[in-house]
Amino acid sequence: MSEQTRGEEQAPSPPGGDEVVTIPELVIITGMSGAGRSTAAKCLEDLGWFVVDNLPPALIPTMVDLGARSQGNVARIAVVVDVRGRSFFDSLRESLSDLAAKGVTRRVVFLEASDNALVQRFESVRRPHPLQGDGRIVDGIAAERDLLRELRGDADLVIDTSNLNVHELRAKMDAQFTSGDEPELRATVMSFGYKYGLPVDADHVVDCRFLPNPHWVPELRPYTGTSEEVAGYVFNQPGAKEFLDRYAELLQLIAGGYRREGKRYVTIAVGCTGGKHRSVAMSERLARRLAAEGIETVVVHRDMGRE
Repeated sequence: MSEQTRGEEQAPSPPGGDEVVTIPELVIITGMSGAGRSTAAKCLEDLGWFVVDNLPPALIPTMVDLGARSQGNVARIAVVVDVRGRSFFDSLRESLSDLAAKGVTRRVVFLEASDNALVQRFESVRRPHPLQGDGRIVDGIAAERDLLRELRGDADLVIDTSNLNVHELRAKMDAQFTSGDEPELRATVMSFGYKYGLPVDADHVVDCRFLPNPHWVPELRPYTGTSEEVAGYVFNQPGAKEFLDRYAELLQLIAGGYRREGKRYVTIAVGCTGGKHRSVAMSERLARRLAAEGIETVVVHRDMGRE
């Protein structure tokens, strides 16, 4: 998003002055320690954003005011907020309310990961969790989850990095923030297998296990839901096409509400038992429907390559 017109507003000049004040776009990067906040911030920095790490939340409005008076030189600001500044953390909601009153376009990106993934990352670098104190790493993780619970619920975009490497996380950030003409709503349609767990960053979860499983058809078992053979089998089952039609209609209704509320990102998780056949086929068709409605859509098959 290299343009300076999206997400910016011209604020009135001070009385008696000729200063041009352009309100910058703001992204707040937060989430679990070890989940990839630094990588996400570095990605935005590479895209031309002015990034500030560990800024006390109370100073965010001041930073935005300074950017507004930079004559357009600081049009996009990303601020990393985490538990290192926990003594200031309670003021974050007040700061966000202040920004909303000033007409600042702001988004909250929350980086999430499973407990197992976070423990492995902290152990691999031989560093303690910032909140564990004299306890274990898992104690620090639990305390941080509790501290960030409400903020996660208010986030505009939640990214689960449990199974992502650095390059995959950067690709996700690029997909969300690179576009020159940002769409009103972006959707990620993710297929998954229930036996591997629910995606924690899903806004909506769809269960396709009511359809017969192609896994039990010997000639279809080696294929995935991206093949015509499996997709044809899935959508020839009673209720499959009707389910797709009605759920796509429901998402159109929801998308209208998201646009009115200013929500820009939605993740739809489509699950079956193993995440290889039914959920993949349904995700592909659902993504086509959303794209036809003008929603920029990315398809991710989380578990398709697993045995």
